[in-house]
Amino acid sequence: MTTSPITPLHFRLRRSALYLPGANARAMAKARELPADALIFDLEDSVLPDGKNAAREAIARELSAGGYGQRELVVRVNSLATPWHEDDLRAAAQSGAHAVLLPKVDDALGIERSIGLLERAGAPSGMRIWALVETPAAVLHLEEIATASPRLAVLCMGFEDLGKAMRIDPSPPRSALLPILSFAVAAARAQGLDILDGVFTDLSDSAGYAESCRQGKAFGLDGKTLIHPSQIPAANEVFGVSPAEVETATEIIHAWEHATAQGKGVVVVRGRLVEHLHVAEARRVLELAAASARMNTPAQHGV
Repeated sequence: MTTSPITPLHFRLRRSALYLPGANARAMAKARELPADALIFDLEDSVLPDGKNAAREAIARELSAGGYGQRELVVRVNSLATPWHEDDLRAAAQSGAHAVLLPKVDDALGIERSIGLLERAGAPSGMRIWALVETPAAVLHLEEIATASPRLAVLCMGFEDLGKAMRIDPSPPRSALLPILSFAVAAARAQGLDILDGVFTDLSDSAGYAESCRQGKAFGLDGKTLIHPSQIPAANEVFGVSPAEVETATEIIHAWEHATAQGKGVVVVRGRLVEHLHVAEARRVLELAAASARMNTPAQHGV
């Protein structure tokens, strides 16, 4: 496999991250036309054991062909405990993907071992790691997982597997799992990582799915992992920014710049006290809006 040129990613927009079965060439090809921010080419759950090698080769062909534009491209490999893990990492290292998603991560050591294999296989310095938090051991080691490597960029919640392991129903409103979600968000934010919500598996329940997105947003998540293209629009809307938010952020920044030019350290905007921390968040909102606009440009999609 040869490394294909990948469009540089400046601001990582991760409102929607769609899983694509590595055994489904049609789905991987069609994804070039979908408005998902990230595409996760899957070698794990969606691929049967006797199809792993073929799926690995199929993903390599699709990534080499390019045409995915600004989307972040991620390969989910099989876990460290499987016989396919090393071959998956060797292939991913040379695939041209932006990141590798490691499933069934229990602790920092597992991440370090996988990164070692990637680097020995020639992974570029810019390749990032996403880690799936889907085991009780991972919950107990969240802090060390979040600090495992500078390559680590994203934590993904895997509530289906985690709920099964903990004998908790992961279906909405997933109340028993929410303390874990808050702790995971804190672990991610302490290290400057993004964090994505787990999948919503009931494709017939659009209202429940939308509520799941809103719940994730309220808990501070950056986006959601998805199993079907029909779920992309709601995730992009909920985890994106509205015109009203852009207007408020712009007003805050302008007011702050005017105040600091006059030697003031605080300013009041719409009756609310604004300090430096609010300005930093306003700038993040505008950066997110700009990245969203780029993603909405067909030329940037590579279609």
